[in-house]
Amino acid sequence: MSDSKTDQPVRPDSPCVAVCSTLFDEICRGCGRSVMEVSNWVFMTPEEKDNVWQRILSEGYPRPPDNRRAPKD
Repeated sequence: MSDSKTDQPVRPDSPCVAVCSTLFDEICRGCGRSVMEVSNWVFMTPEEKDNVWQRILSEGYPRPPDNRRAPKD
């Protein structure tokens, strides 16, 4: 799906996938944003958000939650 104004893919406002690890990691394991990017996301301009989106997508983020469970014996 594309946005007709910019011909860019439509994406959610936030890359959050509810796998937050920013309390323990400098880079969130779910979305790939830094602690500062997560905490300042709502204050970022669209251009700043786009820069973050470009970086995290190139790094393979956001990563979906791993809902697999260990096999039972």
